[in-house]
Amino acid sequence: MRLSIVLLLLGLASCSTTAEQNEEATPSISTSIQNKEILNHDFLLDMYADSYFPKPLVDKCRKVLIDFCLEIERVKPPDLSGLYLLSHAAANRINDLQSDFFESGSELETSAAECLAIEFDFIAKSYGFAADVEELIATRQW
Repeated sequence: MRLSIVLLLLGLASCSTTAEQNEEATPSISTSIQNKEILNHDFLLDMYADSYFPKPLVDKCRKVLIDFCLEIERVKPPDLSGLYLLSHAAANRINDLQSDFFESGSELETSAAECLAIEFDFIAKSYGFAADVEELIATRQW
């Protein structure tokens, strides 16, 4: 199975729609993910659709999210505390990308922060966790 990124047409407002609603797809980053919900999910669509966010940097954010999923599958956290450790590490990796966004004339501002939060929540739910979104991304600086 392939995990695809799709680009939304400008003007559509959804952080997570399906590939059927979009016209272009890019190759998958990883085929190692086992969770079918994650495999069928298109990450960060609002950010891809907004020219304010450089696509290569959105790709890096997406890779962090994919890596977060892979880490959940590898570690199999038994509880929310374990999940939060993994999500904080992922949020910190996204924090590290902020200077790259600034250098490109962009930033991880409100709409990006909301989109990222939605994705962290989706990931937690996809793996069966009823997590607090604010705690999932508590270490964020965006």
